[in-house]
Amino acid sequence: MAANGQRRSRQDDESPSNPNKKRKANKNPEKNLLFNLNSCSKSKDLSAALALYDAAVASNEVRLNQQHFQTLLYLCSASISDPSLQTLAVERGYQIFDCMVTSGLTLNEATVTSVARLASAKGDGDYAFKIVKDFASLGGTSIPRLRTYAPALLCFCERLEAEKGYEVEEHMEAAGIALEEAEISALLKVSAATSRENKVYRYLHKLRESVGCVCEETSKVIEDWFCGEKAGEVSGDGIGFDVEMLREAVLRNGGGWHGRGWVGEGKWIVKKDNVSSTGRCLSCNEQLACVDTNEVETQKFVDSLVALAMERKAKMNSSETKVDFSEFQDWLEKHGDYEAIVDGANIGLYQQNFADGGFSLSQLEGVVNELYHKSGDKKWPLILLHKKRVRTLLENPTHRNLVDEWINNGVLYATPPGFNDDWYWLYAAAKLKCLLVTNDEMRDHIFELLSNSFFQKWKERHQVRYTFTKGNLKLEMPPPFSVVIQESEKGSWHVPLASQNNESSRTWMCISRRSVLDSLKINGKLETSENGDSS
Repeated sequence: MAANGQRRSRQDDESPSNPNKKRKANKNPEKNLLFNLNSCSKSKDLSAALALYDAAVASNEVRLNQQHFQTLLYLCSASISDPSLQTLAVERGYQIFDCMVTSGLTLNEATVTSVARLASAKGDGDYAFKIVKDFASLGGTSIPRLRTYAPALLCFCERLEAEKGYEVEEHMEAAGIALEEAEISALLKVSAATSRENKVYRYLHKLRESVGCVCEETSKVIEDWFCGEKAGEVSGDGIGFDVEMLREAVLRNGGGWHGRGWVGEGKWIVKKDNVSSTGRCLSCNEQLACVDTNEVETQKFVDSLVALAMERKAKMNSSETKVDFSEFQDWLEKHGDYEAIVDGANIGLYQQNFADGGFSLSQLEGVVNELYHKSGDKKWPLILLHKKRVRTLLENPTHRNLVDEWINNGVLYATPPGFNDDWYWLYAAAKLKCLLVTNDEMRDHIFELLSNSFFQKWKERHQVRYTFTKGNLKLEMPPPFSVVIQESEKGSWHVPLASQNNESSRTWMCISRRSVLDSLKINGKLETSENGDSS
């Protein structure tokens, strides 16, 4: 009976005497069309979507809007990867876009991206670039993104139209859009194919700045360049003989690269090998660097921290004791011979969230003593701890002698009320270019002063994490080398390849002039064989 009732109910709904449901479904043909187009998009059914579009145009009853056109153009652009649909997708996509423009509808970034992809598939990089430039000139809230520019750039590169590819890159840079590996690799490839050695050098450094490990396709582009005839003809214009200048440049840059151009002359040897756990290349025996931030970037950050502290001072109310951050700057200038800065609160409060937990001075003392013993010159670290916390420790007879000793020996600095002690320990570590011992993830608003790439690099080089397991301390020191593209003062390159395996089995490309490898053999510094010579 229940089933019969359900059937009657459905029949009643669909009957002419009760047409509410049917009328509701047909009430908004625009919404119905959009729903059906979205269904076609999900199932990647281009033919069905085009049939729906043609029927809507022929009926003259549906008012096509931006969403209809956007969905259709997206589906057309998504279909160009299918050889059997590419011609249809491009031709109909262009027709649909012309209809959209004629209708006077506003373009958005998604629409422009789809049309740029269609133009690129047609081999028309000029039109792909033009539509993006025209869209960018309109301004507004919807602006081009990397994906909007990429079709034109990749099209020009594939067609070996290098200068046009460089023009797209310049337009992107002016818009503040950063290149990613696929785009840099394409520019590197077209530069190599058109024998523009200075551009090749530039894009190798772009990869170094933007990408950690390169994918297989990019590694092939790099290998093809260095194994080619043109690379062997490129000389260093004499700078290869000024090793001291290159060494200073590497130091200024934070290690791992000098950026002064090609070094040396003659044929290149490309090998693939591993790197030891300490960072020594098993092919050429060169020690890889733990790459730090460069002097300009670091000073900019130091200045930002000072400005923030000064701003905090200006906002203090009259009841607060105004302490100038410059007092700490002056103090650090006089006492600043430290190899490590210690975030005292972070260590003292580590794992103390239990009933009788409090500030563990013994944990802090353990870290301080361990750092002292690890120091080659037996230097004490600098502890930064809030003045209120220091006062509490001094009031405890058990702790007083140790804390007094730290203060008198310049091992402990008490940060004043009203200031975030994060500013102090971070400023000290950045200013002195030394280690920072903390488990703080540094996600506070003050750390947003830095670009993400800069801060990640800085933390990798300077942050020391720690653990206490059953009272036993373990310091996790920064890695001995950085897994990024590196350029040495000898002119050699080391390129890490992307891998899903562990770090010890990672493959690196070792790229050196034959003359450099020969000199290492003569000096007895090259112990490995020449197996894997890709020349």
